[in-house]
Amino acid sequence: MKRTIDVCLSPDLMHLYPVEGMTVVVVDILRATSCMTTAIAHGVKSIKTFAKLPECLACRESGYLIAGERDGKKVDGCDLGNSPFEYMNPALRGKDIAFTTTNGTQAISRSAGAAQIIIGSFLNLSAVVKYLEKTTPNLLIVCSGWKGKVNLEDTLFAGALVEHLADSFEHACDAPAIAQRLYQAGRRDLKDFLKDSSHIKRLKRLNIEKDIDFCLTADQYDVVPVIRENATITG
Repeated sequence: MKRTIDVCLSPDLMHLYPVEGMTVVVVDILRATSCMTTAIAHGVKSIKTFAKLPECLACRESGYLIAGERDGKKVDGCDLGNSPFEYMNPALRGKDIAFTTTNGTQAISRSAGAAQIIIGSFLNLSAVVKYLEKTTPNLLIVCSGWKGKVNLEDTLFAGALVEHLADSFEHACDAPAIAQRLYQAGRRDLKDFLKDSSHIKRLKRLNIEKDIDFCLTADQYDVVPVIRENATITG
């Protein structure tokens, strides 16, 4: 009997998905999980995630660098924002980062209780696929969306995972099929497929199109960030 794969299209739907005993893949393509993947690939020691900003800021007293984003923008007073290029800085190697974002860290918080939580992005797509094929029980992909609403880019990545894992997992319901069909329609040119999506337009207004291009580039890194105890990400 095949293992099952499911897709939660928004964290606000998590009450429909019991996570006990499951592997959860959290995805926030633009840009939290892309930043986390980039940071671990470039030698950041750990990333501690928080749904709430005050709890994240409090980690400064424990020596953490603070990464904060709200509404696509860096939070005033934080050391880092939500661009993957910030996490390529060699000065961050070996550092501990406390991280809070509008959507991605909320999805991580709502996935608490899963057997394991891993961080997915196009940047580490093949590495995640290989990891899941070898080690995973039933699987749930949690799309971070935008403030509770479904978004296109996270659903597209969920479809990519469903497509690549088709021989190992069977669909738990129709959501994986929806995501897979979406990916099949857009896989040849992800950026063009997403050009009219709400978050692409939002980020373009912030003049950070280079982030979009990078976050949609597959297989830049061979790392699989994993959530450990207390919502801490390590490689």
